[in-house]
Amino acid sequence: MRVSDTDYTLVIVTEDGTQYDISDFAEDLGWEENEKELASHLSFTVGTDNEELTALIKIGCIAAVLTDSVERTRGTIQRARVKVSGSKETRTVTAYDELYPLQTSEAQFLFPAGQSTKSILSQILDEWGVPLGKYAGANVTHEKLVFQNGSLAETILEILDDAEKKGGEKSILRATQGQVEIVTRGGNSVVYELDENDTVSVEHETSITSLITRVKVVGQESDKEGVPPVEAVVNGLTQFGIRQKIYRREKDATVAEARTAAQKIIDEEGKIGRSQSVTAPDAPDLRKGDRVYVSVGEMSGYFYANGVRHDATSGTMTLDLEECDGQQVSEGKQEAKKEYKVGDTVQFHSGTHYVSSYPDAKGYKASAGPARITIKDGSGKAHPWHLVHTDGTSNVYGWVDEGTFS
Repeated sequence: MRVSDTDYTLVIVTEDGTQYDISDFAEDLGWEENEKELASHLSFTVGTDNEELTALIKIGCIAAVLTDSVERTRGTIQRARVKVSGSKETRTVTAYDELYPLQTSEAQFLFPAGQSTKSILSQILDEWGVPLGKYAGANVTHEKLVFQNGSLAETILEILDDAEKKGGEKSILRATQGQVEIVTRGGNSVVYELDENDTVSVEHETSITSLITRVKVVGQESDKEGVPPVEAVVNGLTQFGIRQKIYRREKDATVAEARTAAQKIIDEEGKIGRSQSVTAPDAPDLRKGDRVYVSVGEMSGYFYANGVRHDATSGTMTLDLEECDGQQVSEGKQEAKKEYKVGDTVQFHSGTHYVSSYPDAKGYKASAGPARITIKDGSGKAHPWHLVHTDGTSNVYGWVDEGTFS
């Protein structure tokens, strides 16, 4: 893709619904979706000497960016800052999408046990008057959830995180054309490939500042001193010192299930942090949560875009990337089906392991790695294979689906 291939249109929608194309008057146009923020925002600058234009761009009006007549982002104007430099006077405008009220609110909730992820999130969005569109993310059954006087954004992220711990796919919540959608991370059908010819710059950083090396599982009941008992300890990279997190077992969960959840924390937060960013020619339809293929220097493989910043002025985008862990992308090749038997050592591809082979069994995420088949065709047969990991690479220890190993 060449930078000149992209033509950006900036539209203002006034209070009475009238649309104005102000592309010719705007400078420094860009929009971004950041990793630790629910809402995306767009910004641009216009001169203040055009009184008619200034009158159009008011707090509460809608600003939207289109390419190829397709809306890429929109937001309600929340802030306008005037700057005077010499004889030049400019107004910088910032607009946030439909998720901004959730990002800036606090709330308390109690969700009884047995509700699905979709049901819980739908209740939250309904209360805030935010329309829910596409739902293709994790949708599992939760235990009782209580959130007291906390950030609503953190509440939503905790619900999605709890869904992942219970076997759902990692999910992304984002706004699209005036509605909220919840999608599986990396579920985009079009995957962009970036190589050295496309890339403007690459940055790498390695860090252990946020590393968790031990998770201690504690029970529900406390002793006479008010201290809950320790029921399990899961260690990670303790050679870097003890950096501990406490995980309180849910009331209706077994110790084994709590230990699996603790292992999940180690799998996610117990790795040496590696942050990578790439600046490349802009692909306006690329979103936070999408998967890309990068082949630049030492970077070679599939990555998730945890953050995306589009710069219409330069025609470039900057991606904050996380390497895909244990994922492979099909190239359309067919192979003869291999027969497996008890005792075989296989490579588990990552996914969900269940507490039984029955269809209604609880499931939890498991990381990729070598494992041994211990049982074939369980009584329930919905998840017909029982695997046990053979080293610390994977934490799989339970019933898995057909096609999850090779």
